[in-house]
Amino acid sequence: MRLFTIGFTKKSSETFFAMIRGSGARRVVDVRLNNVSQLAGFAKRRDLEYFLRELCDVGYVHLPELAPTQEMLDRYKKHKGGWESYEREFLALMKKRRIEHTVPEEVLADGCLLCSEDKPHHCHRRLVAEYLKARRGDIEIVHLV
Repeated sequence: MRLFTIGFTKKSSETFFAMIRGSGARRVVDVRLNNVSQLAGFAKRRDLEYFLRELCDVGYVHLPELAPTQEMLDRYKKHKGGWESYEREFLALMKKRRIEHTVPEEVLADGCLLCSEDKPHHCHRRLVAEYLKARRGDIEIVHLV
């Protein structure tokens, strides 16, 4: 099973949708906690869902259970917490949520995890993908950058 990841920050809408269309992904799995912010531009939930369907013939699903809590985000972003502690806390949250059992395989298969971070290095979408691969073993992770 392939599991793609992508972030929309620092990408034009043209680049973003071309990457999705060219990837072979069948759906975008939105793993953001907040997907309606005006700062999201073309990636606001309703706009994104429409553009994905019309421009890419790709589905859309929002899975906030694959997002960190607001408190975790605040500690990391607003209070300048370290990546290592954020990563540890988020991995523990995924384990507690048992995402390897609760997220259906048909949602993940050829899905593309979406969040805002430009690159996957310090992003929870990478942690989600790696966590699932470690527990399911049958996942090929492809970062679209």
